[in-house]
Amino acid sequence: MQFIVYFVHMPATAQPNAANRLGTEPVGRLLLQFSIPAITGMIVNALYNLVDRVWVGRGVNAAALGGLSLVLPLMTISMAFSMLFGIGAANLISMRLGQGRKAEAENALNHCFFLLAGTGLLLMLLELLWLDPILLRMGAEEGSIALGYARSYYRIILYGQVFLMVGFGFSHCTRAQGFPTITMLSMLIGAGLNMILDPVFIFCFNLEVEGAAWATIISQFVAMVWILSFNFNKKAVIRLNFFSSLQALRNFSPSPRIVLDIMSFGSSQFLLQFAMSMVQLLFNKSLGWYGADALGENGGDIALAGLNINISIAMLILMPIFGINQGAQPILGFNYGAKSYGRVRKTFLLAITGATAICLTGFILAELFPHFLVSLFAPPGGDPVLLTFAPAAMRIIMIALPVNGFTIVATNFFVVTGRPRTSIFLSMLRQCLVLIPCLLIFGKLWGLWGVITATPVADTIAFICTGTMILMELRKLKMAHDRSVTGHG
Repeated sequence: MQFIVYFVHMPATAQPNAANRLGTEPVGRLLLQFSIPAITGMIVNALYNLVDRVWVGRGVNAAALGGLSLVLPLMTISMAFSMLFGIGAANLISMRLGQGRKAEAENALNHCFFLLAGTGLLLMLLELLWLDPILLRMGAEEGSIALGYARSYYRIILYGQVFLMVGFGFSHCTRAQGFPTITMLSMLIGAGLNMILDPVFIFCFNLEVEGAAWATIISQFVAMVWILSFNFNKKAVIRLNFFSSLQALRNFSPSPRIVLDIMSFGSSQFLLQFAMSMVQLLFNKSLGWYGADALGENGGDIALAGLNINISIAMLILMPIFGINQGAQPILGFNYGAKSYGRVRKTFLLAITGATAICLTGFILAELFPHFLVSLFAPPGGDPVLLTFAPAAMRIIMIALPVNGFTIVATNFFVVTGRPRTSIFLSMLRQCLVLIPCLLIFGKLWGLWGVITATPVADTIAFICTGTMILMELRKLKMAHDRSVTGHG
């Protein structure tokens, strides 16, 4: 608890230097300080999602769990908008602080709040008005039990739409100012409270799936209040100031240029979320088509279950990579804005090293112990076909895992250095331009195992293309660093 007291009682005069340390302290120490809280937050959120569904599955029934799965694409869309404005504003804030343009960074923070809150309210109203038609297009049949649970759950979730978007979006902005621990605490508060409230509302109050929804939005509200209270506080490097006085609110003038800058910086992650949804849909259809032929009766369901197990294991391995990415973002953005290209290059190489080490460890575990890993997710005495198919598929899917860490960190590098279009291209390259054709072609040629093979092939092609572009970028950074050291250019 000492770090909580530190932030509460830290003198206000010390806080303006919090962002400046991004340009002075050793980058290795900074990367650890910023990445560990981010990694912790990512893992906590992953556990929150897992535990949330476990309580619903055990406390209600399987149909209720299916209802939660039904609304997952809609919740992903909300998260995509949170990332569009939250990550976009965070990248802009880091760069402007590095350039010494604090007023512009603060203006971006204020814009971010209105974009998140406004979009959250708009999505809530639109989805509440057309909730049933929207849910029917998610794959449910009218009158199904799962559809009823989905309706009950998601209507309540929509009431807290703004809490989710503002809380998640501002966690990125707070980290960009140099306060990763505050962001980590926000995630811990929200996820921890949700884990406590879920069984209370489901079992003690007998609210079933609606209890899980209320637990979620209450937790999101508390997390939002925590993160906003810090951004209103004088301890922050930049502040939300439009509520400080009526005059400040009157002086706030929306700028289309700032909005476009924020959306430009966040568009890569935004588009990636939608691309992932489209690819997942194609994966599900392909596995349903070819699974029945390859695995016999109920083969399509078995193939889908096996893929879900593999995706769960892959995400557990990749969560720390996303944390390293988030930890490196403010360091890269600040130093790039300050033209400290040597620190930019060193931070990037350290992030790549850490990400590759994690992926290599995951690769070794997946290749040596696939049956053990599958058994962690599959029930004891499960379907023998599933327990045969899933480990074999894992060994194929994970072949290119060692290069995934490099690709993820390198793709994000172009965002924090002011070239979101390049990052968008690289993100879409793997998710759409390569993976979708591979799924379609390989599936027709080799059936189920062709679909499985599409993943490592797409990962390898993305790695080659990203690596080629990043090598050229590193050469430019080295030349810029050399010129700054010698005093030329």
